[in-house]
Amino acid sequence: MSSVVVMVDLYAPTLRLARGFLDAGHEVIRVQSTPEVPPAYGGFDEPGFTPPIIHEGNMFDGPGIERTVAAVAAHRPVAVITGGETGVELADALAERLGLPGNGTALSSVRRDKFGMIDRLSACGLHTADQIRVPDAAAAAEWHRARGGRVVVKPTRSAANDGVHFCDTPEQTRDAVDRVAASDNIFGIRNEGVVVQEFLVGGEYVVNTVSCAGRHRVTDMWKYTKISANGVTDRVAAATSIAVDDPIGEQLADYGTSVLDSLGISYGPAHLEVMMTADGPALVEIGARLCGADTAYFAHLAVGESQIDWTVRAFLEPEEFRGSHRRPRRQHAHTAMAFLTSPVAGTLRGYPKLDQVQRLPSYHNHQAIIEPGQSIPVTISDVTEPMMIGLSHPVRDILERDLATVMYLDGEGFYDVEREEPDATNGAPS
Repeated sequence: MSSVVVMVDLYAPTLRLARGFLDAGHEVIRVQSTPEVPPAYGGFDEPGFTPPIIHEGNMFDGPGIERTVAAVAAHRPVAVITGGETGVELADALAERLGLPGNGTALSSVRRDKFGMIDRLSACGLHTADQIRVPDAAAAAEWHRARGGRVVVKPTRSAANDGVHFCDTPEQTRDAVDRVAASDNIFGIRNEGVVVQEFLVGGEYVVNTVSCAGRHRVTDMWKYTKISANGVTDRVAAATSIAVDDPIGEQLADYGTSVLDSLGISYGPAHLEVMMTADGPALVEIGARLCGADTAYFAHLAVGESQIDWTVRAFLEPEEFRGSHRRPRRQHAHTAMAFLTSPVAGTLRGYPKLDQVQRLPSYHNHQAIIEPGQSIPVTISDVTEPMMIGLSHPVRDILERDLATVMYLDGEGFYDVEREEPDATNGAPS
């Protein structure tokens, strides 16, 4: 029987999840948590969806939430879930008010706040980074001076590595805090807080999960490949799937499920970034929502499942979830996503070495984010990536060789660019 599922802030990055519910025969109703679409998402023009219910005002009390609750209740939904980072708190509030499965509102803010989530884990006895929520740049510099080493400065609320700075000196930390505090995040909201954290040393991993009534399924895991380029330290240049028999997987899964329990995540997908340090795993941050970057598609290639099918099962077939969430995962292939890094800026004429990538045995697909004829910037963040290349192969050694080849090819010669010429009068681009 068809049911209605409400998704809060459903935009392009999580459209696959909506399609999962639609393909299972269910209707999807959208709620927009803000009157305006966040600039990071750039609108929503997918056919087949009715206009969204627009929420205005406070998410937890007042006339705004009452109007939204009434509008959602009229559709008699069986589930309310978030479609993206900005929808986490409103989805929690709506599910709670309507008596539907959800994570409740008691820890909603902690699941969105990068300081709060680490503070909560520390209080629960889990290994975490040392940190401080700073009132101003001077306090941040003093904290850095007292502890030494490298630190990370980031907004308390954002996503996609937005506003993250790696700082080696107190002076760099002071400047970074000032920049973050004076900036809007990628969702178009002025940063309301800054956290400074210990720089965790080790390999960084992704653990993607889905939960149902407190039971957790680890659907897929990944390891980041990082580079230092274009003045950016530790830029994520690729993510490679972790094999189901890799011994590190059990340690990551155990720590990841402890994180979920500590943060009160009982229902729905979650995306954890975890650093494997010499003292064991430590959370970098968590998103109580679907992993982005088309990861679910490549997870399905690798292990035959993803957060999408398990999320549909968690909300619409909970008994099936409970009966199968412990079954072993099976290896179908080894996969990787390479996130290219342009060292040049100007007008893109083409990708002259793309054909070499397409001839690699593990080449699966590519997504050109910047097309010929468009302006291409020097890549300094996820937002400015020009292309993603997907690789998949049954033999891991072949996959790893081809990923190394892609990273070798990804340099100035990969981009045919008409560069901007400086203006001779003032040195500015003409």
